[in-house]
Amino acid sequence: MNTRTAEQEDVVAVILKDHRTMEDLFRRMRSVEADRAAALKEFAALLIAHGEAEEAEVYGALKRFKGVDDEEVEHGAEEHAEGNEALLKLLEVEDVGSEEWDTRLEELVKAVDHHLDEEERTILNGARESVSDERRAELGRAFLEERAKQLASDCGSPENVRAIVHG
Repeated sequence: MNTRTAEQEDVVAVILKDHRTMEDLFRRMRSVEADRAAALKEFAALLIAHGEAEEAEVYGALKRFKGVDDEEVEHGAEEHAEGNEALLKLLEVEDVGSEEWDTRLEELVKAVDHHLDEEERTILNGARESVSDERRAELGRAFLEERAKQLASDCGSPENVRAIVHG
């Protein structure tokens, strides 16, 4: 039996929840008191699972709706690739908290924050205004299912991120 409410499944709400989690993980990765390596591992899995699920289940469906800008959807996928490249560069730094690590972290934050902001203002607002509640719930369920599959497959491992980046 499905115990989620329609709002918990709304694709816009689900995506926004992931965005806030990513921002919290950025704060942990910046904090010298936090387990920065654990925060990075959690972030890597979430970023990859989230992006792959958006591209597999959400972006294509949203392109069919008036009020959702197709070019912004295409641009969102390009920004996923940029975020994945920045993530890989950070994952490849061996010394967590080193100057290089901090520099790569800021590059990742910049790439991902830019994408989150743009996606929220364009794609998600368009979806909220143009896509029915029922369809947003269907997309949310599909997104969550794909995201769970990705997370179960250790999608944030450096090897998997490298395979995604280098195609």
